[in-house]
Amino acid sequence: MATKTPKHLSKEAQDLWKRLLEEYGIEDSPGLLILQTGLEAFDRMREAQAVIAKEGLTVKDRFDQAKAHPLTTVERDARAAMLAALKALNLDLEPLQDRAGRPAGR
Repeated sequence: MATKTPKHLSKEAQDLWKRLLEEYGIEDSPGLLILQTGLEAFDRMREAQAVIAKEGLTVKDRFDQAKAHPLTTVERDARAAMLAALKALNLDLEPLQDRAGRPAGR
């Protein structure tokens, strides 16, 4: 499988694709597929966030009662799918510490 950046991904996701390939050396077909799936979920999450930011966290139902925007579940599910893909890649997502021991505040 080629490591070319999938063109259907957003610019932000394409930049992440390049950075993750460079930083973690993902080259195997299953790894690339998992990464692509995770970044597609990332794009879906960002799309939902943009609509929610424009329309608000709540909408009115037919009884004029406030309820959660339907895209909040899309955002949540896409975030979970993205994180699951990153976890499946076994990426170490913890930032490196400049000293030994637990990070401050933990």
